[in-house]
Amino acid sequence: MIHSIRKRDGRIEDFRPAKIAAAIGKAFEAAAIDDPKSPYELTGRVVKLAEERFPSATPGVEDIQDIVERVLIDAGHADIAKAYILYRQRRSEIRVAKSYLGVADDLKLSLNAIEVLKKRYLRRDERGNVAETPGELFNRVAAHVSKAEAKFGADAEAYRKKFLRMMRNLLFLPNSPRMMNAGLELGQLSACFVLPVEDSLEGIFDTLKYMALIHQSGGGTGFSFSRLRPKNDVVRTTGGVASGPVSFMSIFDAATNVIKQGGRRRGANMGVLRIDHPDILEFIEAKEKPGFLENFNVSVAVTDEFMRLARSGGEINLVNPRNREVTGSLNAPELMNLIANSAWRGGDPGVIFIDRINAAHPIPGIIEATNPCGEQPLLPYESCNLGSINLSRLVEKGEIKWDLLDELITLGVRFLDDVIDVNRFPLAQIEEVTLRNRKIGLGVMGFAEMLIEMNISYNSEGAIRVAEEVMGRLAKLGREESARLGAERGSFALFEQSKLKGWDAMRNSTVTTVAPTGTISIIAGTSSGIEPLFAISFVRHVLEGAKLFEVSPLFEQAARARGIYSHDLSEVAKKGSVQEIAGIPQDMKDLFVTALDIPPEQHVKIQAAFQKHTDNAVSKTVNLPQSATVGDVLKVYNLAYDLGCKGVTVFRYGSRSQVLYLENGETVPGCKYCG
Repeated sequence: MIHSIRKRDGRIEDFRPAKIAAAIGKAFEAAAIDDPKSPYELTGRVVKLAEERFPSATPGVEDIQDIVERVLIDAGHADIAKAYILYRQRRSEIRVAKSYLGVADDLKLSLNAIEVLKKRYLRRDERGNVAETPGELFNRVAAHVSKAEAKFGADAEAYRKKFLRMMRNLLFLPNSPRMMNAGLELGQLSACFVLPVEDSLEGIFDTLKYMALIHQSGGGTGFSFSRLRPKNDVVRTTGGVASGPVSFMSIFDAATNVIKQGGRRRGANMGVLRIDHPDILEFIEAKEKPGFLENFNVSVAVTDEFMRLARSGGEINLVNPRNREVTGSLNAPELMNLIANSAWRGGDPGVIFIDRINAAHPIPGIIEATNPCGEQPLLPYESCNLGSINLSRLVEKGEIKWDLLDELITLGVRFLDDVIDVNRFPLAQIEEVTLRNRKIGLGVMGFAEMLIEMNISYNSEGAIRVAEEVMGRLAKLGREESARLGAERGSFALFEQSKLKGWDAMRNSTVTTVAPTGTISIIAGTSSGIEPLFAISFVRHVLEGAKLFEVSPLFEQAARARGIYSHDLSEVAKKGSVQEIAGIPQDMKDLFVTALDIPPEQHVKIQAAFQKHTDNAVSKTVNLPQSATVGDVLKVYNLAYDLGCKGVTVFRYGSRSQVLYLENGETVPGCKYCG
C-alpha cells in the first residue's frame, strides 16, 4: 500500500488519493462532462495500478500523473485525458516561469500573482533576494495582526490560524501596506491618509513633509486645497500676491515624483477643490496640460446647492477662503459643462458630492477630502484600514455560500480592528486621530466573477439585486460584529457623540468601504472590486515596466464546455470583447460583457446599489465608449447624484493612457492607483 509520495523538490509527503480525484474532476470539467462519480472510480484504478508498479518504493508526482493519463485512456476517456495532459503541460510551463522569477510558490498561485508578489510584497534579504514564500508572507501578516488579540485576553494563536486560513485560501486579503510591512521593521499598515493643507507657507510645507514620510512608508495621501487663498490674492506678510492652490499642487506632485513608496509602490495623491473656490476654473482644467499633476487624481467637491443651480440655472458665488468674501460668480450649468468637458477629454476631474458625504458621516468633524481613489472620505489626519472579501470564491453550483460569507464578514471586521492596535503610525497626529475614531473599511472584490458563476449578466437587474443583497448582508453583520467588539474591548472614543444610535457599544465609527483592489485582486486571481471584466483578454502594465497577459479563466472554462474553445484566442485578445465575434452563442455574449459593453447607466446603478449599504464610499469607474459625448458625461453625473452615490468618476475609452491594454496595443480603462 502506498503511504507517501515524492514531490518535485524532493520532499516526501503523505499520499492523498483525494488530490488525484480532484485533478481528474478538473479534467472532467474542462471537457464539459458532468459525472461526479467517475473521478473517484478512476482514482481507485490509479491507486491500484500505482501499488502494483511501486510495491516497495515511493513514487514521484510525475509517476502518479503518468498513471492517471494511462487510466483515463484505457477507460475510453480520450478527451478527458487530453484535458489532463494539457493541464499538466500548462502547470509545467508555469513552474518554469516561476523558477525564473526566483519565487518558491507554496500556494500554487497564478504567474501574474507571483510577479506582483515578487515586485511588491515578498520580504527580501540584505542582498535584495526574495526571502519568503507567498504562504510565509500570509503567515507573517496573520502572526503580526493577531498579536492584538492577546491585548484583550483572546487566544492570539487561534486567531493567527483563522486569519492565515482566509488569506491562504484567497477568501480575504488586506490592502497593500499590510502585506508590505506587517511584522517588519517599518510596521506601517495603513493604506491611505488625509492631511490638512492650511493657508500659510509653514502649514503647506509641514504637510509636504508629512506627505513624504507617508509615501516612503507605502501610504497614499489625499488633500483639500480649498483653504488656500486664490491666485493673485493679497499676502500681507510680504506685500506680494498668492500663487493659488494649483501652483502648490505642482510642488506636491514634484515631491511625489522623487519619493518611491517604500521602494515598491508609486506615490498616489488625491487633490480636492470646492466648487465655490475662486480658482475652480484653473483646477478643473489643470490636468489637461501634458505631464502636469501626473501623481494626482483630482476631484471637484460639489455641493447640493451647486447641483440645484446646475439643473435649474443660476449663478454660483465664488468665495475667498481667506476672508469668506464673495469675489464673483459663475454660471452653474456652464461650470458643470466645463467639468464634464474636461472629464470627457481626459478622465479628470472626478466629482465628489461633499454635502452628501458629510451628511452621512457618523462622527463630529467636517470631511473635505478623500483618499487617492475616492472610496474613503477622511477627516484631517485620519487613516484608512481596508480589506476585501473575494466574492468569486463564494459560489457553489450557482448559489452563494452565505454561511462562509458570514464567517468572513465577522472575521474580516475583527482582523481590521486588530490592525489599528498593532499599527505603527507615521505621525503622532495620525495615531491620535485613528485611535480615537477607529475607522475600518471591509469591502469586496471579484463581484463580476461571482455574477458569471451565478449565470447572471453584469448588465441586468439581477446584478443590481445581488449587489444590494451581498453588500446589505456585509453591512449588517459587519456592524453587529463591531458592536460585539465594542462591548468586549470598548467603543471608539466619540461613540456617544456619534450618529450611531440604537447601539449599546460600537468599536468602529465606520465599518464598510468598497475599494478598487488593483493588485490584491491579481493575487486573489479575480476581478477588481465591483468592476465588470475589463476585457476577456488583455495585457496589464504594472509597476516598473512589467506586463502581465491575462485571459478570463471563466470564459475559457465556458468556451471549453460549449466546445468552441481554441488555443488561438487572438481575435478575442485583440478585441477584448466577444460581442462581435462569430461562433460565440448569444447567452455567452450576454454573460461575458466587459466594461465597454455595459451602458454607463448600469455602471452607475451598480455603484449606487453598493453605496446604499456602505458607510464610507465606493470606488467605481463609469466606462464610456470613445463615441460618448459631453452630454453623456452630464447624464452620468446627474444619475449618480439622484441614486445616492457619494461621488463619480468617468473614463472615456482612449482619452488618455491607462494600465490595461489589449493585445494589439489598444487600451481599456483602469485605475492607475488601485490596490
